[in-house]
Amino acid sequence: MKRILVIDDDAAVLSLTSKALQTRGFQILTAGDGMEGLELAKTYLPDLIICDVQMPRLNGYETLAALQQDALTSTIPFIFLTGLSELWQVRYGMGLGADDYLTKPFTVNELLTAVNTRLAKKAASDRVSERKLEDLRGNIGKALPHELLTPLNGILGLSELLANSPELPDPADLRDFAKGIQMSALRLHHLISNFIIYSEVELIAADPKRIGNLRPGTPTLIRDLLIKAAREKAEAAARDADLVLEIAEGVVAMSIERCRKIVEELVENAFKFSKTGTPVQVTGQPKDQHYVLTVHDRGRGMTPDQIASVGAHMQFERRFYEQQGAGLGLIIARRLAELHGGDLRIESVPGQETTVQVRLPRGFPAGEA
Repeated sequence: MKRILVIDDDAAVLSLTSKALQTRGFQILTAGDGMEGLELAKTYLPDLIICDVQMPRLNGYETLAALQQDALTSTIPFIFLTGLSELWQVRYGMGLGADDYLTKPFTVNELLTAVNTRLAKKAASDRVSERKLEDLRGNIGKALPHELLTPLNGILGLSELLANSPELPDPADLRDFAKGIQMSALRLHHLISNFIIYSEVELIAADPKRIGNLRPGTPTLIRDLLIKAAREKAEAAARDADLVLEIAEGVVAMSIERCRKIVEELVENAFKFSKTGTPVQVTGQPKDQHYVLTVHDRGRGMTPDQIASVGAHMQFERRFYEQQGAGLGLIIARRLAELHGGDLRIESVPGQETTVQVRLPRGFPAGEA
């Protein structure tokens, strides 16, 4: 049974509204003012709130604003109930986060339509959220153990061979063992580093003060940094010949480390999800108030739904395609760009190509204003 909280200082309206909803099978909570309604909302977490605007102690706008400050109550659908019908008041209420507006006097049908519509939309939103959560659980459950254990097994296996060998291998074999251990260790290090970075950027994203401290960032000359990072990733993928660079000089308001992280993750993804012999093009140029970095590949591509679902730990079609990584690189690059006042956009044609464009805020060289 859905629980609805009705807040109104008019006893007659409160009674009529409550009875109309109770007869339709809803469980009703009532409050005579905003203060009482706020306490009931936090205590019982109703499925929907219907609230008058003009009330003593705490009016409807103030009640909604207080609900929005609490993570537990901020997502509860909220309908304003008022005798005021001026357009600016409707817009003001909607701007605060109200989902609908009923003007007194209203009919029972109008009330039920508004209630059922908001509950249906909330249910649909909850289903989407639950599906995303299930996808996240599945990806973490399948990808994370694999990604941690694979390089660790490589390190343990090769080191065990060396430790248990009756005599040391010849220098050539010893070098191969060392390279294998090193590659596995680097893969494990990259995975752990990405989890740490992802946790850090999510904590920053949740704190407006920390976001403000990032802007403006340290000015960084970007051309040599981009070229070096892209070439290192091409070399690591054994695809030096596939890399195409068109990089103009520019200054961005972001630290060297964060700039490098963005380009490394995007270029690595481009090589990872495209075949040897196909080009990976990296371009960069100043444009208006941004420096625009673009990474284009002719690989697997992504569907519109996949692009819309880009998030942490989301590796698409992993059961069909073996790939390294926990799916953090793209969301880290997006988050870093957004935290500094930029953005990341993806355009893709499934089975043909993907273009990732990052706009970073331009900065000034040291000493300039």
